[in-house]
Amino acid sequence: MKLIVQIPCFNEEHTLPQTVADIPRNIPGVSRVEILIIDDGSTDRTVEVARELGVDHIIINKKNVGLARTFRKGLDACLALGADIIVNTDGDNQYFGGDIPKLIQPIVEGKVDVVVGDRQTHLINHFSSSKKALQRFGSWVVRNFSQVDVPDAVSGFRAISREAAFRLNIVSPFSYTIEMLIQVGFKGMSFTSVPIRTNPKTRESRLFKSIPAFIQKSGLTLVRMYSMYQPLRVFTMLGVVLTLIGTIPMLRFLYYYLFASGEGKIQSLIIGSALLTCGVLCLALGLLADLLAQNRQLIEISLEKIRRIEDRMESERRS
Repeated sequence: MKLIVQIPCFNEEHTLPQTVADIPRNIPGVSRVEILIIDDGSTDRTVEVARELGVDHIIINKKNVGLARTFRKGLDACLALGADIIVNTDGDNQYFGGDIPKLIQPIVEGKVDVVVGDRQTHLINHFSSSKKALQRFGSWVVRNFSQVDVPDAVSGFRAISREAAFRLNIVSPFSYTIEMLIQVGFKGMSFTSVPIRTNPKTRESRLFKSIPAFIQKSGLTLVRMYSMYQPLRVFTMLGVVLTLIGTIPMLRFLYYYLFASGEGKIQSLIIGSALLTCGVLCLALGLLADLLAQNRQLIEISLEKIRRIEDRMESERRS
């Protein structure tokens, strides 16, 4: 069984040595451990440091394309290299690499497809009280949307089986963590979470500039990805809400028209008609979006088959 640890990097020349040093090269149940660096357009010596450290594979993005796209590129590379298990960790040495054996154990035992590392944020000293509360609330929201019950939904320290990697299709430009869990939930992959340790903070996060910015981007990603997999439910809810709101001014108009002066309230009629029209349009859009979602599922099935064919051809070439 081959394990590849992929590390997306952007200007990590100072933290990469310790990150690589913490990764165990001998793990029970694993015959080979390799390290893959995906450099996301770094302007420092990240690539040179990676070569000096003797990492097994280096992929270079000529320009910075973001964490999600870099993660997706790493998954494709790991599959092409024949990985049976893929572990993703951060280049800033946030996660303790010594916990990789614990992280992959459920996959080695054949119990699950995906394992998410639980940072146990309530124990992390450099996390403020507000950040801990936000993490708990955010994980609760993601659990309810994705149907994946893990305590640390945005943890980037996670293990993925080869079968799960074939089925994942990351399209978000911001972060893969939320989208991946939504796909795990709606595609019926088995999952679990294990407690892992973290290292002292080395730098501020580059993924977002502030907590409000993180909330905004994560919220948009969550809504967009959920709508992609449950469009009929989203548009139906929106249509029902608009229809219910639209009935209020319509009832007001009818009341004044029938029981008061007989003239009605033309403003209520206009507003109510507009809202009811929007509600009906949302319901119609929901049906169209659901049909598109069914078509997207067929495309994803085709993509998975293409990946497997390419993998089989690559295996035959190597042999």
